[in-house]
Amino acid sequence: MRKWNGWGDSATEFPANEGVQFFLQQLLGPAEALPDAALATVLATVPVSRLPAHPLVSTAPEIRLRHARGQSLPDWLALRSGAIVHFPDGVAEPETGAQVRELLDYARQHDVTVIPYGGGTSVAGHINPLPEARPVLTLSLARLNSLIALDRESQVATIGAGASGPQVETLLNTHGYTLGHFPQSFELSTLGGWVVTRSSGQQSLRYGRIEQMFAGGTLETLQGTLDIPTFPASSAGPDLREIVLGSEGRLGVLTEVKVRVSRQPEAEEFHVFFLPDWQRASTAIREVAQSRLPLSMLRLSNAEETRTQLILAGHARSVGLLDKMLRLRGAGDGRCMMTVGVTGSRANVRFALQELKKIVRGYGAVATGQLLGKKWVANRFRAPYLRESLWQLGYAVDTLETAVDWPRVTPAINAIEAALRDGLREEGEKVMAFTHLSHLYAQGSSIYTTYLYRVGRDYAETHARWEKLKRAASEAIVQSGGTISHQHGVGRDHAPYLPAEKGELGMNALRALCQHFDPERRLNPGKLLLDE
Repeated sequence: MRKWNGWGDSATEFPANEGVQFFLQQLLGPAEALPDAALATVLATVPVSRLPAHPLVSTAPEIRLRHARGQSLPDWLALRSGAIVHFPDGVAEPETGAQVRELLDYARQHDVTVIPYGGGTSVAGHINPLPEARPVLTLSLARLNSLIALDRESQVATIGAGASGPQVETLLNTHGYTLGHFPQSFELSTLGGWVVTRSSGQQSLRYGRIEQMFAGGTLETLQGTLDIPTFPASSAGPDLREIVLGSEGRLGVLTEVKVRVSRQPEAEEFHVFFLPDWQRASTAIREVAQSRLPLSMLRLSNAEETRTQLILAGHARSVGLLDKMLRLRGAGDGRCMMTVGVTGSRANVRFALQELKKIVRGYGAVATGQLLGKKWVANRFRAPYLRESLWQLGYAVDTLETAVDWPRVTPAINAIEAALRDGLREEGEKVMAFTHLSHLYAQGSSIYTTYLYRVGRDYAETHARWEKLKRAASEAIVQSGGTISHQHGVGRDHAPYLPAEKGELGMNALRALCQHFDPERRLNPGKLLLDE
């Protein structure tokens, strides 16, 4: 059963061991968890629906509650406290594109706002109802989840936009194919959501980001149906796929997605290396990225994240033995952990590993084989569950990310982490921050930072602390020349910083595009663009 006030399945846990609790108490201070609101109490606050009746629309309180928020930290605080305030007036779960079309016509006829909804995993405020004079209909695509067509010759699959990550892979694996898109939210996030937020999967080095996979599809808009055909390539003007990518539900509802798929690989391995310090580690991983070896994943944790990951792993005796071995090999307190995925034919896997080792050996890398890599694979989608464990200990955790060119990577990390660590200094509170590079390019890298802080005396104070930290880190990202989002999208939380990236002319172009497809501002208003 999916949790109503947290991440994922209620039967899945990622408990924090005693070492983690001691570590956080030493670093941030003792903490106490805030009380959680009961489901029945929150259901009692759901107001009467303002929607006129429709056979596809449910106005039951629980389904409206379960579609009221995403998974950002403010969403988490709202759900845990029960102070949700704004709910959709109803939820529809269409099973066909024709029913989506019918619901959009219903929205126009009855002056209704529509929020397209995928897996509800947004961490940037994409799916939250805002104060609206009009009734709000959340349009869930969960039932549009089938394999519609598979062109084996072209390796293009057509899949319903509401298919979740596991559903996509199951549908394709049955026929010997994979999409290869594995974001951390894989368990719950959907194919359509990946496209409209420009998602990036953990093995993007091999398979590409979602924009490389997205070949075409069907967008139901208030002005009609936009069908985007597939081509291997085209120079026939601007690419209409780019209108859909990153559109965040502002232009229409994506119902069918055509994606470029790959045959399932013959072999796949994940290896972990430790490098002595950040300078050598970041130089080594840049050289690896620019060598264009046939790897599927590269990930580099800085020293603080490396230390934290080993503490989270538990198994103190085994970690202690690893520590001794690494120190003997020259990787001491400043060590940085590099995780590498190699996917393809057995011959290519062997070749890639040989060439990789030649490069990183020159920077003092210590190879530890596949054991830690296998542990990473086993937990790759469980990390979001850790928020629950830390919450029960009295600590709030959040993440943020960006991407910059190589000369800016280290200065940006330093600026972001400093902004977070100093963000609550006036309150006498400490903040823990650590970072990894998770998507590598010849040009530069993404930067993914996690931070933790003690919850406040109540939910309001806890949220206020988040606001301070989010603002400080976002300003540091912009001042460092980074994009406000490499993979999480814009939504509501990142929208204030979008003009710094797009410029006035670019923002006007985005406004004009939204005006063309949705002149009445009926589709997910207030997201992506704040100043319409």
